[in-house]
Amino acid sequence: MSDIGAPGRWQALSLICAGVVCAMTSWFSATAILPDLVRDWDLGPAAQAWLTNAVQLGFVVGAVAASFVNLPDIVALPRLMMVSAMVAALANAVLLFEPGAGIAIAARALTGAALAGVYPPAIKLMATWFTRGRGLALGFLIGALTLGSSMPHLLRALTEGLDWRAVVLGTTLATGLAAAIFGLGLAEGPHGFGRATFDPRQSLAVLRERGVMLANLGYFGHMWELYAMWAWFLAFATAAEAEIIPFPMGSASMLTFFVVASGALGCVLAGTLSDRIGRCATTAWMMGLSGASALAIGFAFDGPGWFLALVALVWGITVVADSAQFSAAVTELAKPHLVGTSVTLQLGIGFALTVLAIQIMPWVAEAMGGWRWAFLVLVPGPVLGTGAMLVLRRLPEAAQLAGGRR
Repeated sequence: MSDIGAPGRWQALSLICAGVVCAMTSWFSATAILPDLVRDWDLGPAAQAWLTNAVQLGFVVGAVAASFVNLPDIVALPRLMMVSAMVAALANAVLLFEPGAGIAIAARALTGAALAGVYPPAIKLMATWFTRGRGLALGFLIGALTLGSSMPHLLRALTEGLDWRAVVLGTTLATGLAAAIFGLGLAEGPHGFGRATFDPRQSLAVLRERGVMLANLGYFGHMWELYAMWAWFLAFATAAEAEIIPFPMGSASMLTFFVVASGALGCVLAGTLSDRIGRCATTAWMMGLSGASALAIGFAFDGPGWFLALVALVWGITVVADSAQFSAAVTELAKPHLVGTSVTLQLGIGFALTVLAIQIMPWVAEAMGGWRWAFLVLVPGPVLGTGAMLVLRRLPEAAQLAGGRR
């Protein structure tokens, strides 16, 4: 069925994207103020890593639990997203009360678990409004996720010299606004996937489908690189700031904002390309470019400033550009009544890999004597992902992707 006759689909997509931007501001709210928390809370290296990683781990637990009970295929999506955003806002607000490292880490884990009820269901909700053009629509959606993830860094750069609570308050209010958008402004579209019933075996069945599994392998390689780069680029930029005068964009926080936010452009670009030249070809190209950038960024560490900015922005654009297309591929390859479960399980396993990648990065930096070459450990991810998508491109299942565009 064509989506041409689905009135209101672009308005629905705009509201979904607006809600996702607002909700995802809570993801890196602690990461953006980590230097302040280290100073005020006297945090050690382990606590610093876990303030970022707890969100990832919470998301994994939330996503896998949701897929285990088929939650995104049972509960009405706008209601699930509204409640989840409300919980994320409340958990994010815990930081305002300076609860100490232990409670703060637990609150960050709850934030991640709640966001597992926003992001994966948003993908399925978008797909109920779009059949044709799904790659572009999902590109806008992941672009919204990217922009939201970058916003705490912008808030920190704009409030430099002010209390760090301004960032937490701003991201909490934004996440609360997301709950209102999801609850009051959204409904499922006309291209629904049907409802599933509770059956834990279904979440395992999706892993046995060859096309879905190859798309997942591509996604897993992509995720090994993505969140570790997002989480630690501020540390890399802060270290490089001591070597380069003038520093591009004025400060490490502002450069980090532009690098992460630039991924929104990449998501839309990849969405357009994916619907024209194919999902597999687009993801392979983007992972090739992002892997090359991970190799090159160390050479730009000590400048000149324009070279660092160029490599960093190319990496920022390409590192997340293909993310939407892996999820779009699963919505096209999975059995229709298990689309929500399949996407949520894909995201849960992918984010589990990010926990490991984020955790090892400081150890790698220490072993290498600094951040300059630390990102080399991320390069195997896009190499593996590129190989998986090129294999999928040669299989008959690839004909189901993007209207036959491989």
